[in-house]
Amino acid sequence: MATVDIPTKQKAVIFDQPGTISTKVVEIDVPEPGVGQVLVNLTHSGVCHSDYGIMTNTWKTLPYPTQPGQVGGHEGVGKIVKLGAGTESSGLKIGDRVGIKWVSSACGNCQPCGAGSDGLCFNQKVSGYYTPGTFQQYALGPANYVTPIPDGLDSAEAAPMLCAGVTVYSALKRSNARPGQWVIISGAGGGLGHIAVQLASKGMGLRVIGIDHGSKEELVNESGAEHFVDITQFPKDDNGAALQKHIKSLTEGLGAHAAIVCTAANAAYAQALPLLRFNGTLVCVGMPEHEPQPIATAFPTSFVNKQYTVTGSAVGNRQEAIETLRFASRGIIKAHHRVEKMDALTSVFQEMAEGKLQGRVVLDLSG
Repeated sequence: MATVDIPTKQKAVIFDQPGTISTKVVEIDVPEPGVGQVLVNLTHSGVCHSDYGIMTNTWKTLPYPTQPGQVGGHEGVGKIVKLGAGTESSGLKIGDRVGIKWVSSACGNCQPCGAGSDGLCFNQKVSGYYTPGTFQQYALGPANYVTPIPDGLDSAEAAPMLCAGVTVYSALKRSNARPGQWVIISGAGGGLGHIAVQLASKGMGLRVIGIDHGSKEELVNESGAEHFVDITQFPKDDNGAALQKHIKSLTEGLGAHAAIVCTAANAAYAQALPLLRFNGTLVCVGMPEHEPQPIATAFPTSFVNKQYTVTGSAVGNRQEAIETLRFASRGIIKAHHRVEKMDALTSVFQEMAEGKLQGRVVLDLSG
């Protein structure tokens, strides 16, 4: 069996002051794989809005505050350098390229896992939240849950697919939208949104209306949207009437068949529901920060009169992750991204907080 020289120390980026936008590059020990685990030498990690929520402690639905020293990240790609005991039947070998996702491990035995909803596993461990994440050079993953990366797919390209890509793929499937139907992507120029536009238009045959800030129009159109809507051009004090009228004018006077809300904004949810036609489906993806709020436009009469469906979509399952990476390897979807070094992470989160980030940032973990 091939062997690889493995250092005893590695670089990692930690959340050094949780509750604020602050990260720090530190040196930590390289972990040793336990039973059923593999050690992965990570080369790239995507940066997700979920990392921002964990770092700043603004996701009030999480059970515990993030602790100082937490290694964040959950879109890691690298090569296996060591196999733990009990991995002989996994089919994995030294040198295989794999990914570590938001759910870093699922038990495989609980009811959600049995139903193919391993993203909802009762015993899951979340990468970057009380489990060391992928903002480090070496990370552990279960041999039965790391995701194989297709040959020919660049590692920096693959990283965002492990969360952003699989999340929107699962959401589009849950929307039940059919080829030729209209789907709204809210937050269409963001890290999740621009991949959702590509998947919907190029991979699933849907007609896409992208909604976002005007600065993101070019990216959204390049991603395959049939129409772009600059949300800043519509008044906020008319209960969404002008926006609803505009969307209806684009969709045979009826509204969209589905809406996927990728942005983490309560206002986006309130805007999206009335944009649906009869039997329309709203898919909740983006997780707003701070105190939870209900969807302001979710009136029972609307549900009865229009037969709306509102559903949520977490992070997809292991098979959907594999399918998403296949889309990427075929060139159907491509993350608009830029690569930054580990010490740039704080400034990346500042961009994210200001809403200026287009597409995705991927960290180069080489040093």
